[in-house]
Amino acid sequence: MFEQKKKSFTVEELKRKLENYCVYQDRCHKEVEQKMHEFNLIPEAREIILLSLMKDNFLNEERFSKSFARGKFRIKSWGKQRIVRELKFRDISAYNIKTALKEIDETEYIETVYRITENRNEVISEPNIYKRKKKLIDFLMRKGFENELIYKVVKEVVS
Repeated sequence: MFEQKKKSFTVEELKRKLENYCVYQDRCHKEVEQKMHEFNLIPEAREIILLSLMKDNFLNEERFSKSFARGKFRIKSWGKQRIVRELKFRDISAYNIKTALKEIDETEYIETVYRITENRNEVISEPNIYKRKKKLIDFLMRKGFENELIYKVVKEVVS
């Protein structure tokens, strides 16, 4: 009944659009490829645009993984395991994941675990100490922190 007219673009116009897409925020290859998929490009045009974006440094996997790790840790207080899982989901290489995790300061990481554990402990209204610990542990696991660190912190905070 209603036919949507797909607007067609030249390769140069699409290249400009994708450059703006990458400038707005660091992007990984997977996100850019999904965006290109929306435009129904032929494989040759995709290759030309991808190579151009990488050559002009609009698309840089290492830069993306570093900023992703820093941002998710500082803003959302994610643990390393959650960050690694999300980066793997975005098809980031093991080398870039390792490099990204170096962006997280170890003392700041531990302080963050203590801070969010104490904050969450104040919010939980469970009188039973074992159920309270279970809720805290589950919360910290969802955030993506390591098991040994979680058990150590919860033991110290809830006593």
